[in-house]
Amino acid sequence: MADEIRRSDTAAEQLAAPAAAAGSGRAAPEKLEKVVIRFAGDSGDGMQLTGDRFTHEAAAFGNDLATMPNFPAEIRAPQGTLPGVSSFQIQIADYDILTAGDQPDVLVAMNPAALKANLEELARGATVIVNTDEFTKRNLSKVGYAGDPLADDTLSDFVVHRVPMTSLTLAATEPTGIGKKDAQRAKNMFALGLLSWMYGRPIGGTEQFMREKFAAKPEIAEANILAFRAGWNYGETTEAFATTYDVAPATLPPGTYRQITGNTALAYGLVTAGQLSGLQVFLGTYPITPASDILHELSKHKSFGVTTFQAEDEIAGIGAALGASLGGALGVTSTSGPGLALKSETIGLAVMTELPLLIIDVQRGGPSTGLPTKTEQADLLQALYGRNGESPVAVLAPRSPADCFAAAVEAARIALTYRTPVLLLSDGAIANGSEPWSIPTVADLAPIDPGFEPEAGEAESFQPYARDPETLARPLAVPGTAGRAHRIGGLEKADGSGNISYDPANHELMVRLRQAKIDGITVPDLEVDDPDGRAELLLLGWGSSYGPIGEACRRARRRGVPVAQAHLRNLNPLPANTGEVLRRYRRVVCPEMNGGQLATLLRARYLVDVQPWTKVAGTAFSAQELVGVIDAALDGSIAELEHDKAFAARARATYRSTGGK
Repeated sequence: MADEIRRSDTAAEQLAAPAAAAGSGRAAPEKLEKVVIRFAGDSGDGMQLTGDRFTHEAAAFGNDLATMPNFPAEIRAPQGTLPGVSSFQIQIADYDILTAGDQPDVLVAMNPAALKANLEELARGATVIVNTDEFTKRNLSKVGYAGDPLADDTLSDFVVHRVPMTSLTLAATEPTGIGKKDAQRAKNMFALGLLSWMYGRPIGGTEQFMREKFAAKPEIAEANILAFRAGWNYGETTEAFATTYDVAPATLPPGTYRQITGNTALAYGLVTAGQLSGLQVFLGTYPITPASDILHELSKHKSFGVTTFQAEDEIAGIGAALGASLGGALGVTSTSGPGLALKSETIGLAVMTELPLLIIDVQRGGPSTGLPTKTEQADLLQALYGRNGESPVAVLAPRSPADCFAAAVEAARIALTYRTPVLLLSDGAIANGSEPWSIPTVADLAPIDPGFEPEAGEAESFQPYARDPETLARPLAVPGTAGRAHRIGGLEKADGSGNISYDPANHELMVRLRQAKIDGITVPDLEVDDPDGRAELLLLGWGSSYGPIGEACRRARRRGVPVAQAHLRNLNPLPANTGEVLRRYRRVVCPEMNGGQLATLLRARYLVDVQPWTKVAGTAFSAQELVGVIDAALDGSIAELEHDKAFAARARATYRSTGGK
């Protein structure tokens, strides 16, 4: 995967490669600091592959980048319809960036549905590249176009390039002799070739990828390569594209980088945690969007002591994982919100038995089946309290795709050190998005001591619920260890001995001890980004809101507006200085993709007027909408519930205006 790896000290060599391939007779490329590109088409048009390949080349070239895939929940939505539109957005830049961009500067629309679904999100003056072959009367009518938007003033605010991609692809692939259907499928490679030419991307990596991907079908590989070259040559030879663009490599700290998605980073973190602890990693899981890629990735790493078990359902998956933990492995289960609900009873069992267990929840839109392929942050209260009885667990949330690696290692460290289940809250935006990840060195990773009990002497009595005075963790003994036999199960345990106990005083003690153990987990203090120390407003976030909040604060500061930012990775327990930080600012606003769950918790715990700013649209925040929140908070026009009330009023008005339809 050489196209995924780069070192910042080889940027000059990487920059020279596309320049040599760009040909001659053209004006010098226009230099850009950044560009946001969105590929959009039918779910069968290969937009995710196209975007992924462009991402790999950007990573190999040295750009900083962030991506945002978006695809329908249906396995195969009706072709050419709005519900079937799949898209992939990438922002590349010559400086460090935090998001995949607010609005596309370039939209590649493979059909009318892709154009209509994305048109409202385009920046004024954006470039629109359309596949004119798909703009037939039938396809236009499918999405409600009365006329051809390419022939009227629908696109008057944009720079439009009309390209017959399908027919040009068919012509380019004709020498291979493949059928028309297979040839048409290569039109995404034509689009990739054209965009690669426009932005000076290297071409060798994509051609090598195609040969490897279709090694068993060389004629298909050749067709895709020919289509890719045809797209490149179209840009080079046609007069419609007068300008190419240059986005230089970013200056990042020296090191080895690769492009990585959140799910892949989580998988790598789990493998690493197994190596650091000397334990086998056991993943017991059931496939569910958007968490399934964790299973797919871990299944590739059996050589690192990883066992993956695809169970018949969510309950069996976590049961197997908890059994693996009891047997001395690092037990892990992965899921999304609906699966977390099913796993709740076994999580409670892990709390009672005080066994280490990792539960990864890649959040998606809910409730129930909800929006399987869309993002949300609405499982926080479920993670904290979604079990019967007083059932405390540690909760962490990575802030970005690359941060998933360190978060997974830290979650394993907490689980093993404190003998507790740990819930790791990712979400769809993090799981499917990608960014450069600086690969750590082994020396930078501290070992994890699982601390299993050794065999006991004949006269030694074992107290399985005696506790470490520092961590309050109970000793762990792998079944079969001589002299360490003990009871295990869901009934309340007697302090020390672990025998079944119904004594009221003992139950009170054990409940308090389990809570104190979680409360005593050592977590870093909450850090505040407040450059000049004069901000009166603090934006506080968690999870994937990190990028949009950070970018919004950057934009506000460039206008001279002082604003502070803080981000919570540890959600249970919260950092010890959280209350002090909140009380330091006159206004605190908490943007989150739910109905205000974290804000509610913080208000209740610290009696601070934390104002929620909520979004439950299945899409991430944009930086610009949070800039508006900053301005409104500072001028006093934002009130605690105005945002939610406005949405509720709009929903009621819409319902009434349509007669309830």
